[in-house]
Amino acid sequence: MSKLFSSLIIKNLSLKNRIVVSPMCQYSAIDGFSNDWHLVHLGSRAVGGAGLVISEATAVSPEGRISPGDLGLWNDEHIPGLKKIVSFIHTQGSIAGIQLAHAGRKASCAVPKEGGKQLDENNGGWQTVGPGDIPFLSGERAPESLNKEGIRKVVSDFKAAAERARVAGFKVVEIHSAHGYLLHEFLSPLSNQRTDEYGGSFKNRILLLQQVIDAVKSVWPAENPLFVRISATDWTEGGWTTEESVKLAYIIKDMGVDLIDCSSGGNIYNAKIPVGAGYQVPFSEAVRKAGILTGAVGFITSARQAELILQEEKADLVLLAREFLRNPYFPLLAARELGVDVSWPLQYIRSK
Repeated sequence: MSKLFSSLIIKNLSLKNRIVVSPMCQYSAIDGFSNDWHLVHLGSRAVGGAGLVISEATAVSPEGRISPGDLGLWNDEHIPGLKKIVSFIHTQGSIAGIQLAHAGRKASCAVPKEGGKQLDENNGGWQTVGPGDIPFLSGERAPESLNKEGIRKVVSDFKAAAERARVAGFKVVEIHSAHGYLLHEFLSPLSNQRTDEYGGSFKNRILLLQQVIDAVKSVWPAENPLFVRISATDWTEGGWTTEESVKLAYIIKDMGVDLIDCSSGGNIYNAKIPVGAGYQVPFSEAVRKAGILTGAVGFITSARQAELILQEEKADLVLLAREFLRNPYFPLLAARELGVDVSWPLQYIRSK
């Protein structure tokens, strides 16, 4: 019996399978607004049979965008466009999720097709913020170190965005605390060298993430799942470690987080990362031992690979990114490969 195509119940939510569309930046928004591209991109993956479709990193504030092309949810006017996408995803039997994010010191960058480098403030860019004044890349302008008022604003922005996500109809919220963005920057001692209650010890470095979780939970329906994405290691000596990730898992599980999406890296530009098929799966396996559900990500490209991850109890969900870009209908074909009969959209049934 295929575990990949077994349902998973998280709180009051039932996922029809364990296949998740991982958040993938599309760099196609204007002023944070979704458009037809986002509807087709996310909607086609729901048509393709994914159990959960998570929208790209969606900025909780204008200054929290990675690039000017990022989706946003800092304004009530962003809700209607996202609501349309959510509604379509749900008509296909999939669940709509959203990843809420703040890019921190890695914000204010050109979209990839324009080089991806940090934008000058006189050329469409803006002042970045972080736990301190250490830039991501040597030669970039220093981020502004967040003071207490700035930290309160970040927490408030995540809370407000989560409330808008609820109004838009999303059923899962994922807090982005990975890939070198703001919350990850606070977790890692390589980017966080503060001397106040937000820096130094492990307890202090996780404080902002805890405050964001509490703020989001205060407005997010108790029956809806809350995920957190982490980078389980910085892949750099002296940085955030897998052991700290496991320690964090125990803590945020008790705070009410339902699943940890286990990625890695992104905080140190020259980290030596041994990229390869399933190279991040050991992190989801390690974190899962804390007694919390986990998602495995990273170069998962085949049905049998995904099935084996679940059968070996290394994760509870598998998240695919590039493979879904190559093949929006991966779940339908994976089911055929594994000998599982799944429902196809009526419009496509003639090709089954």
